[in-house]
Amino acid sequence: MHDLPGLSPRQLLAGYAHGIFPMALSADDPRLSWYDPPARGVLPVGGVHASRSLRRSLARHDWRAEVAEDFDAIVGACADRAETWINAPLRTLYAQLHATGHAHALAVHCDGDLAGGLFGVSLGAAFFGESMFSARTDGSKMALVWLSDHLDRCGFLLCDTQYLTPHLASMGGVEITRRAYRARLAAALAQEADFRALRPRPADELADDLRTAAAAEG
Repeated sequence: MHDLPGLSPRQLLAGYAHGIFPMALSADDPRLSWYDPPARGVLPVGGVHASRSLRRSLARHDWRAEVAEDFDAIVGACADRAETWINAPLRTLYAQLHATGHAHALAVHCDGDLAGGLFGVSLGAAFFGESMFSARTDGSKMALVWLSDHLDRCGFLLCDTQYLTPHLASMGGVEITRRAYRARLAAALAQEADFRALRPRPADELADDLRTAAAAEG
């Protein structure tokens, strides 16, 4: 961990390309530090696990996902909690990356209301998930299901979650060594992908694939 006196969007992307990422200690602390954990969390691209209750909710309610145009609103919702590492300098950097096509947000709606979402940074065929939120039950889980599917369809090879949490592990996230992560990162950076190339799939198509995957797992 190293304190950063200032960070530009170009420097931020260079850090991601080298396997490190910045965080603040709190929303009120203007300083940023680089982090390089010995183990890294990654989420399957096109293979996230959806529980039976999650699949049932997808079938019973009017769910839909979209690449969010109001990027800052999603970042703000992710930061709207008692403790967050997203400070003002980071929000500015993310907005600048969004303007240049290197940061994206995904929003999910249920029965007409915003239910959850997430945002992250893209570079090559790597997506670096930053944060997510839920506004109702299953909101962030649905966002992860759609994200995994969307990244796969758009040509991404890596979905980095930085750290592995029980929430991510329940959906198929795993922890890999720093060395293994950097090898996967290098392979992803050698390819190109476009987060905005396609729209997220309709819920009924996604539900069909999830049912097929669950049946194959037995």
